[in-house]
Amino acid sequence: MKQFLAFVKKEFYHIFRDTRTMLILLGMPIAQIILFGFAITTEVKNAQIAVYDLSKDATTQQIIQRLQANEYFTLVENLNHPDRIDQIMKEGKASMVLVFSSDFQANMMHSGEAAVQIIVDATDPNQATTMTNYASSILGQYQQEMYTMYNSAGFTIIPQTRMLYNPQMEGAYNFVPGVMGLILMLICAMMTSIAIVREKERGSMEILLASPIQPILIIISKAVPYFTLSIVNLITILLLSVFVLNVPIAGSLSLIIFASLLFILVALLFGLLISNIVQTQVAAMLISGMGLMMPTMLLSGMMFPIESMPAILQWLSAIMPARWYIEAIRKLMIQGVDGIYIIKEFVILLIMIFVLLIISLKRFKIRL
Repeated sequence: MKQFLAFVKKEFYHIFRDTRTMLILLGMPIAQIILFGFAITTEVKNAQIAVYDLSKDATTQQIIQRLQANEYFTLVENLNHPDRIDQIMKEGKASMVLVFSSDFQANMMHSGEAAVQIIVDATDPNQATTMTNYASSILGQYQQEMYTMYNSAGFTIIPQTRMLYNPQMEGAYNFVPGVMGLILMLICAMMTSIAIVREKERGSMEILLASPIQPILIIISKAVPYFTLSIVNLITILLLSVFVLNVPIAGSLSLIIFASLLFILVALLFGLLISNIVQTQVAAMLISGMGLMMPTMLLSGMMFPIESMPAILQWLSAIMPARWYIEAIRKLMIQGVDGIYIIKEFVILLIMIFVLLIISLKRFKIRL
C-alpha cells in the first residue's frame, strides 16, 4: 500500500509541476462554462436600432422612449433622410430601423390606424425574427395602453415588416460566412502548427535548420501547402454556396477573395505562433483546437449575436480574427456593399497580420 501511495504521490507531483496540464484540468472547465453560459443564448439584447420619424409628435416620441428604455434595443441614431436607412445598415451601425409615417398621431386619433414600418437586416434570420417580435410586442403594449387611456378599442398600430438582404429568411445566408471563417482558421492554424511541431517531436527540425536553406524559408515552405489548400477550400465553399445552397454573391468577388487571403495569412501566423510555443503535437492540437475553434464558433458572431453577450465577452470577441472576417464576408456576399464599408475590417486584419508576424519572428528559435 505504501508503494502504491508513493506512486500516486509521484503522479500528483508530475501534474502540479506541469503548468500546462494544470491549466487544462482546472482552467478549461471554467472557460467553457463561462463561454457556454453567457455566449450561447437565443435572446437578443442591446440590438442597435435607428428611428426615422416623419411625424415627430408626442405619440411617436413616447414609443421611441419605450424602445430606448427596453433592454432589447439600443437607439444609436435618429435619421433625417430616407437614404440614410440603407447606408446605416451597410455600415453595420444598426440592424433595425423603425419608420413612423407622417401625421402618425393625427391618423390614430381620426382614423384609428397608424402605420410603422420595421426594416430589419435579415442576414441572420433568427436574430431578425426575434427583433421583429420584440418591436411588435412593444408596439402592442403601447396600443393596449391607448385602449385603456381613451377607453376605446379603435386605436390600431399597424407594423409593416420589411426584411433586407435576405427576404426569404434562408439560414444558409448566415452560416456560410461563419463556416468559411471556421474552416479556414482550423486548416491554416491547426495544421500549420502541427506540421512544424511534428518536426520538433521527431527531432528532424534541427537537421532542417542546419541545412543551407534559411530557417525562415523552411517555415514558409511548411505553410505554403496549407495556404494553397485553403485557397482550394475557399473556391469549393464559394461554388457550393452559390450552386448548391443558392446563396448569392451580391458584392465584389475580388474583395471576397482579398478578405479571405488576409484571413488565411492571419490564421497561418497563428499556427506559426503556436508552433513556437509548444513542443508536442498533442499540445498544439489542444491549443489550436480549444483555443481557436471554440472561441471562433462562440465569440465571432457566427452562431450567436455579439451584442447579446456580456461586455467582457464582447471585448474578447474584438481580438478574434474570425469576427472581422465573418463581418466582412457577410457584408460583401449578402449585403453587396462597396469596399468603403469594409475598410475597418480590412484594417483590423492587416494590423493582426503585422502584430502576429512580429511576435512570431521574435519567438522563432533557429537553434533547438
